[in-house]
Amino acid sequence: MPTSAELRRMRRIQRWMGIILPMVVRRVINGREPQPGWLPRRWLTVVSGDIDLDAGIGAVWLVWRPKAAKAETHDALMELCGEEWQYMGGGSSSDGDLPVGRPSAGQPGQVGMIELSGGAGALSRAYRLGHPHPRPHSIGTAPWVGSDKLQVAAEVDHLLLGERRVEVPAHGSLILVWKSPSTGRGGVRPVIVAVGRDGSELSRLGPHDSMDSYTWAQLSGQ
Repeated sequence: MPTSAELRRMRRIQRWMGIILPMVVRRVINGREPQPGWLPRRWLTVVSGDIDLDAGIGAVWLVWRPKAAKAETHDALMELCGEEWQYMGGGSSSDGDLPVGRPSAGQPGQVGMIELSGGAGALSRAYRLGHPHPRPHSIGTAPWVGSDKLQVAAEVDHLLLGERRVEVPAHGSLILVWKSPSTGRGGVRPVIVAVGRDGSELSRLGPHDSMDSYTWAQLSGQ
């Protein structure tokens, strides 16, 4: 049972998410820096945003009060419901902060080409709004919207998430959003491929993998 302080915190987060996230989504759609110019980074920093317009989904990675003792990390999921982007939840951590640096693979702080650092997911809000009175057995047919946070090595130029190309920011930390049929306990992430500047594949991360193929190859001595 959440305490009164935790409930106040949850309401505060939801209120600010409802204000800030639609602005971030519009900026990402327009190809702009996700951080709104009026928003002080010392108060809230938008690390990364990702939008899949074809699927009508988005994800944003934010840090409240970065570098402070009480810094909080939030992974927020968004979905296009009708003509409006709506916040559909996500994940939070009280011990997170801003990512630092972008080393090459195999260097301290960056073991593989693609490293997972958490994620979030929820059943499609747009589907549930379109099916307000579902049959009990049909709730599992709602699509799953998921996100994953990644740290990408300096050698990587861009990522392929299934058929979708995703550019890597200079700091190498980004969030990816995806949609899949629900498995009853979540969804199935598409294959993530790291591509070098010459167009060659550097590594890949399968739907159920926790380590990328580059790391596996290093561990096996290949």
